[in-house]
Amino acid sequence: MSRVCYFTGRRTISGKSISRRGKAKRLGGVGKKVTGVTKRKFKPNIQKVRAVVDGKVCRVRVSAKAIRMGLIVKPVKRNYQPAEKAAS
Repeated sequence: MSRVCYFTGRRTISGKSISRRGKAKRLGGVGKKVTGVTKRKFKPNIQKVRAVVDGKVCRVRVSAKAIRMGLIVKPVKRNYQPAEKAAS
């Protein structure tokens, strides 16, 4: 199972983490120096939610941004009625 949003297509992307040392020039230092660059991954905030897709209720992986944007339609909650007692 991949970490991909069903609606927006957001997925894991690669990037770099840059380590620096020193004091910034604007703070009175001689400037920041890069001491190391390592690879890293940026992962989207993927949630499993029940959503209505093509008229059917199914569990899909969606990003938190898609939920905030209102792209998903959640199914209606079932309203359980109390069972009527059988007349004997």
